[in-house]
Amino acid sequence: MADRSRRVAAWTAGALVVLAAPVSCGTGGGPPAASDRSSASAVPTSADSPRSAVPSESAASPGPGTRTETGHTGRPAPRCRTAGLSAAVGRMDPGAGQRNLPIVLTNVSSRTCTLHGYPGAAFVDAAGEQLGRDPKRAPGDAATVTLAPGGSAWSGLRYASPGVSGARAATPAALLVTPPDERDALRVPWRAGAVPVSGTSSSVFLTVLRPGSGP
Repeated sequence: MADRSRRVAAWTAGALVVLAAPVSCGTGGGPPAASDRSSASAVPTSADSPRSAVPSESAASPGPGTRTETGHTGRPAPRCRTAGLSAAVGRMDPGAGQRNLPIVLTNVSSRTCTLHGYPGAAFVDAAGEQLGRDPKRAPGDAATVTLAPGGSAWSGLRYASPGVSGARAATPAALLVTPPDERDALRVPWRAGAVPVSGTSSSVFLTVLRPGSGP
């Protein structure tokens, strides 16, 4: 009888241990609480995050290579130099006792360049001596003209016909044309006849440079 009582007591104790085991596991080794999962997901890793959320070289700001591909470097075109230009005198457009001719500057270089303002001009004889005074600048708003290779800009050369004005005239051998802000001139043979060099109504005028090869 005593042995049977000890076996019942042992069986009861074992059953209590088995029933207590899940409770012990649930408080110590089970899944984390909801608050733990929130804090863990607040700092994503590179393996779990989308590419746009993870800084990388491909997501960095565009560098100089991007500007080079699109052809925009942000630098203005340089000034046109005399060595990279050719000069010509266009067809005369007479009217009301005036003579009007376009002076055309063309970019003959392989790079884009700019012109701004007025060219210089002077009539010279065969010996290279200047005839008359320097042309005056006609009023006008100067603007920068950008010339791609092969592009042209023109300035209007205007003076009163010597036969009408009565000014003393001479026939130049050439017209020297100096691009804006340059010192070296381009020599253009003159084939438009006599020009006023002194006396009444002997002034010669130049307009600001504009895109194209004439009006």
